[in-house]
Amino acid sequence: MLRFLLVFLLVQGVLFGVEMLQPVQSAVILPWTGWLADASGWLMSAFDSHVATSGKIVSSTLNGFAVSIEPGCNGVEAMIVLLSAILAFPAPPAYKLMGLLWGFVAIQGMNLLRIISLFYLGQWSRELFDWAHLYIWQALIMLDALVVFLIWIRYLPGGNASPAPAEVSV
Repeated sequence: MLRFLLVFLLVQGVLFGVEMLQPVQSAVILPWTGWLADASGWLMSAFDSHVATSGKIVSSTLNGFAVSIEPGCNGVEAMIVLLSAILAFPAPPAYKLMGLLWGFVAIQGMNLLRIISLFYLGQWSRELFDWAHLYIWQALIMLDALVVFLIWIRYLPGGNASPAPAEVSV
């Protein structure tokens, strides 16, 4: 347990430090954030023709409301937490990779829902937007990472994916 905790904290420290470097921000984080804006705009345009994207901004051409997807709102931090937990946990490399892939899909899928819901919530009520943005969605994204990690642990080889029947002596 102590080894897990130390590796988990060390990997997080290194990855959060690397994420803050300007070259990483320019080459990875900002393009990823722009892609998230484009993807959420594309999804919304399927049912709302008044959505436009530009860089990391998603806006309504109808009323001018816009959201800017900032670092910290792009799912990268939740992925760093999940990556750190999976790397710190003793498991075969193939299973670690599978956990990271499924975790990426789960976290970024949830993040797209987050962006879309906040975009429409902000047009309806700025007060509810602020509350959902600051409290509800931040907790849900991190909870998503935790749930993915717990499910991943449950299905590791040698784990007990389905409990064995209890022994009965006669």
